[in-house]
This record gives sequence, C-alpha cells and structure tokens, in this order.
Amino acid sequence: MKVIEKTRFGLVLLLWVAGLGAAAQFAKFSVIFPGLGELYPQAGTSLGFLVSIISLIGIVLGTTAGMFVARIGFRRLLLLALLLGAAVSAYQATLPAFPLMMTSRIVEGISHLIIVVAAPTLIAQVSAQRHRPITLTLWGTFFGVAFAIVAWFGLPLVSAHGMHALFIAHAAAMMIVATVLFFQLPRIVKTDPDHLLPGFRELISRHAEIYASPSMAAPALGWLFYTLTFVSLLTLLPGTVADTDRAFVIGAMPLASIASSMTLGIILLQRLSAVQVILIGFAFAIAIGLWLGFDPGNAYLCIALFCALGLVQGASFAAVPQLNSEPTTQAYANGAIAQMGNLGNTCGTPLLLAIMVSFGFGGVIVLIIGCYTLGIFAHLMLRRRRTALAG
Repeated sequence: MKVIEKTRFGLVLLLWVAGLGAAAQFAKFSVIFPGLGELYPQAGTSLGFLVSIISLIGIVLGTTAGMFVARIGFRRLLLLALLLGAAVSAYQATLPAFPLMMTSRIVEGISHLIIVVAAPTLIAQVSAQRHRPITLTLWGTFFGVAFAIVAWFGLPLVSAHGMHALFIAHAAAMMIVATVLFFQLPRIVKTDPDHLLPGFRELISRHAEIYASPSMAAPALGWLFYTLTFVSLLTLLPGTVADTDRAFVIGAMPLASIASSMTLGIILLQRLSAVQVILIGFAFAIAIGLWLGFDPGNAYLCIALFCALGLVQGASFAAVPQLNSEPTTQAYANGAIAQMGNLGNTCGTPLLLAIMVSFGFGGVIVLIIGCYTLGIFAHLMLRRRRTALAG
C-alpha cells in the first residue's frame, strides 16, 4: 500500500463533516424528543426506541459492518450510506405513522453504522502518519460537535418552520456531503482481495478473531468503559450541582472534553503512543472521580472529569491505525469500536441511574472508578499480549 506523505486536510474535514451527519442521526431525534411525544401520543414508552434503536443496531452489527465495508469498498459504501441517510431523512420529513418512522430509524441505523466505520478508516488513509493524531482526534469530536450544532441551529429551525424542516435540512446536508465526496474522495483504500460477502459462519469466526486480537480489540474494549460513563454522566451529573450552575455545567462538560482532546490530547499524542494517552486520561479521571466523591456537586470537578475523558476520546481513535497497519484490520477495529460504543451508550445511563437510586452518589463514584480501572487493566493486559506476540 502506498504511504501517504502529505495529508489532505480538506478531505479530512469533509469526512469529519460526514461524521457530523451520522451523529446528527442521533441528535435530530434527541433534541426534538418532547415534540415527538406530542406527534405520537399513542407510542408510550416505545417512544424512546426512536432514539436508541440506532444503538441497538450498532451492538448487533458493529463488527459485521467492518467486515462488509472492507469487502465491498470504503469509498463506495460511504457514499451509498450518505445517500441512504439523505433519503431516510427526506422520508422522515413527511412525519409518517409511528411504525413507519420506527422502520425508517432501523434503515437509518445501517447508514449510521457504515459511516462511522468507513469514515475514520479513510481519514487514517488520507493522513500522513505524523498527522494522524491530529486528524483522528478531530474525528473523535464528531458526536459532541454535532449535538451542539443541532441544538443551536436545529431547535430554532423547528420553532420557526416545524419539525419537518429539521429532517429536510439534515437530508440536504447529507446529499451535499455525498456529492462533494464523490468528486473529492480518491480510490486509495484497497478492499479485501476476497470480494465474496461473509457467510454466517465466517461472521461468527471473524468476531472471535477480532476480539481475540490484542491489536484490533484494544481500542474497542477501552472505548466500552469510556462510553459506559460518558453519556450517562452527561445526563446525571448536572442534577447533582447547584441550580445556579446547572445550565453552565450542561454546556461546559461536552465542550471541555472536545477542548482537551484537541489541545492537550494532540500535544500528548505527538510525544506518546495513543495507548499511553488513553491510560493517562483514565488515570486522571479516577483521581478526579475520587475527589468528586468527597466534594459532590462541585461544578468545576464535573467539568475537569470531562477534560480527562477527552484524552481517552481522541486517543482511542488514534490507536486504531497505530495498532493496525492495514485498512482491512482498521475497518474491523473501527467496527468493534462502534459495537462496544453502542453497547456502552445503551447500558450506561440505565446502569448509573439504578446505582444512584439504590446506593446514592457514592455508588456512582465507585462504579465510574471501577469502569476506568477496568479500562486501564484491559489496555495493560492487551499491551502485554502484543509484546509477547511480537517478541
């Protein structure tokens, strides 16, 4: 494979924007959730699945998506996924009946999954090795940035023109990105020589191979312990601070994680391996979590905790090409990240909420420290296995 010596930063930004479109597939339903209750009053508790069904698809098909992307082609499937996402959003703008809207979300989940597997793999391939810590850290911000954009611009759009306007805007954005990428995205990444789609037995064996590999599994397993707490803490921590600080903390926590990953994270990645930066992030998160346990409701400690988690956020994506040199194994690793990330996002908030109800805030602190300790342990054990295999 040809070594890229010059980073195409414009193309990296386009691929990042594709990631924003994928994250907006979550955000557009989250920010209008109260309105969805009015639109579908008969849905009851099933309404929550309009948001979470994408996560469930990622849990089931995360690594499978990595296999299909590697076999069929990164460029081709990314473009098709963007067009599919645009078509689904355009259909959702008609505000169909609840069962049909739910079906559209299942289809949209496939689009989302392909984008979050193919785009970071392509970013790694169009980036010079010295720039990958920067470009993949940028990729790691796509979720938080997309939620902020949809909240800042999407809600006023809905207030002015109705709920359907948000879906139309998202469809138009996905179509524009797909069109620009069609002309700008080179055919750099080679697909798997075996173009046959994997059968059921191969899917099972490939899953086992991915999670048995200390290189392909490492970013995903660390990511699991990160995602188990990230969204859940965004949801629960603001309720522990004073009312006067709550709005500030809600906005500052995700921005703090993005800022730390794009500043301190990039600086550290220029000097240390991605795994070392992940370990530092988890270690700082443990220390801040312990402090927060003795000073619950401290707004600045809540924000500092997300600064520490920002180091894990960016470095986890940077670890994929560092630990996996081939595009195919990178796609598998990114698929595993998608799978573990969706598992963590789905289970994290109910788990932390149950712990808080049963054991109070102290139980939450014990749980998050346990998660970060397990994240460190997983990375250390897998690093030891990589060393043993290499030596």
